[in-house]
Amino acid sequence: MKILIIEDEVNVASFIMRGFQEEGHSASIAMDGATGLQMMTDHTFDLVILDLMLPGINGMEICRRIREDNTDVPIIMLTALGTTENVVSGLNAGADDYMIKPFKFSELLARIEAIKRRTQKNNPKNFILKFSNLEINTSNKTVKRGDEKITLTATEFKLLEYLMINQGRVLSRVSILENVWDINFDMNTNVVDVYINYLRKKIDKGFEEKLIHTVVGMGYVMRKDD
Repeated sequence: MKILIIEDEVNVASFIMRGFQEEGHSASIAMDGATGLQMMTDHTFDLVILDLMLPGINGMEICRRIREDNTDVPIIMLTALGTTENVVSGLNAGADDYMIKPFKFSELLARIEAIKRRTQKNNPKNFILKFSNLEINTSNKTVKRGDEKITLTATEFKLLEYLMINQGRVLSRVSILENVWDINFDMNTNVVDVYINYLRKKIDKGFEEKLIHTVVGMGYVMRKDD
């Protein structure tokens, strides 16, 4: 793997880079946000390790800019701030996972493997998924409903893909957190509800038939109107 580490603490950045190199991966370091964004523009990476507190452009803004470019590269955010609010903010910005400093390198590797498994599980062999007049292509990450093309962020696409794969099944918030964000416990976060609302505005707004439904007390389901 080719990995970009955006981290201004020299000891932490060196620790992570050394660990990846020992695992046989190629790792590059950016000591500030502007340099990190420029490296993302100039090169292709398989993974980004992103610190929250950076000089100049902070980690949240960097994460948002990467996702605005429709880049689905996995992002793991690092911070010493372990509050639920900070974790949720990181996930809302588009991070795939969130780690609290200090951490063991073995834990970081485990998180990366979990992201890989989730990506493989949510990537069916059939690249085209259809439901009613909604169609998504899991290969080139495009979405259209009827003749209208719809632009989604990487996280919105993963959520829609999970709903499409499980169309007709009621999915709990915990299940969605586990499969879209790889969070294996309920942090009392509303990130699922926030992203469902984002999807509804893009997928259902302007169409008579609504496809994303709330099942009170249970979760969400992709189905046609009754």
